[in-house]
Amino acid sequence: MKQPDDAWRRSYWAWEVLFAVACVATVLLVLFDDPPVAAKAISAGAIGVLALGYLVTGRRIVHEQDNGTTRVAAATVLVVLTATAVFAATSSSFVMFFTAPLLFMLLDLRPAIVATTLLLLCEPASAVVNGGWRNPNLVILLPMTAILVVFSVLAGKFTHDVLRESNARAKLIRELEESQAEVERLSREAGTAAERERLAREIHDTLAQGFTSIVALAQAIESELDTDPAAVRRHLALTGRTARENLAEARAMVAALTPSELATGSLPDAVRRQANRLADETGIVVECTVDDALPPLRTAVEVVLLRAAQEALSNVRKHAGASRVHVRLSAVDGAVRLRVDDDGGGFSPQAPTSGFGLRGMRSRAEQVGGRLAVQAGEDGGTELELEVPA
Repeated sequence: MKQPDDAWRRSYWAWEVLFAVACVATVLLVLFDDPPVAAKAISAGAIGVLALGYLVTGRRIVHEQDNGTTRVAAATVLVVLTATAVFAATSSSFVMFFTAPLLFMLLDLRPAIVATTLLLLCEPASAVVNGGWRNPNLVILLPMTAILVVFSVLAGKFTHDVLRESNARAKLIRELEESQAEVERLSREAGTAAERERLAREIHDTLAQGFTSIVALAQAIESELDTDPAAVRRHLALTGRTARENLAEARAMVAALTPSELATGSLPDAVRRQANRLADETGIVVECTVDDALPPLRTAVEVVLLRAAQEALSNVRKHAGASRVHVRLSAVDGAVRLRVDDDGGGFSPQAPTSGFGLRGMRSRAEQVGGRLAVQAGEDGGTELELEVPA
């Protein structure tokens, strides 16, 4: 038998009430019956030892998950003491009201049935020992014993099945609780990983690109410091503006707000500012076209489009070697499309990439149900196209 579950523990008091009543009633019945005093003493003593043993050790064995050897030993002692009491005084057979259920609690079903049947046979055997085969009580005891054997087998099987089902449910509940705890742990880890990836994209698309611009402007200022004071002042102004925008992005990120450029203006204005910044900082000719009738977009979709524009223009700055760039933001069949193409050196789609930019753009697009395509242009350069549902 396995360890009883909490429901069995909560109702166990009812069994102990039955145990106490049956024990006291059987002892009183033996004492007021007519066997010899020595038989009464042996029977009552065996019942007393049985009750004391249950209170001291039996309850623990029933409640705890002891090994099979301990349970078999306890059941053996129980059978011996019960048989001793019954053979000493036949009237002590009422002790079986609590010994038979105990056997089904201690043993598996088949051993418990065998042990209970042997105990029930002790009563007619005791009548034969004490009164011989002509004992008039045998006429009642034999059919009664047969009925009790059948009843004990059925009742014991029912009790065993109830306990087994109860234990199975308790085990299932524990497994579900463990599974729930594991799901919660994995969910927390997945949430942490997703948030880490989101922050990595945000930093890459905002702060890292801003610092790259500042470094490029500082290098330009260093080369122009002695030769072109006007260009130095212009680049210093651009450096200050880029640093302030980076600071605003950092503050917005800490406050978990929308990108600062979207918080202070519309998506078309934010895209135009990105295009103008590239033109001002590099001298590249940048043409920016935005449809006048863009549909209303969710903030999440606007963020994806803006970050894609930032990343595409940053790639043009760092890798393309282009002299001309065209940025177009348009509405197409219930969707919004961002297209950025340049006349630079192009790229090989088969070439391995270690950067985070394209991977981050593609991940952002998939999160809002969009798609990203990057390919080499027909006349050289690179074409990037991002389409998201409106």
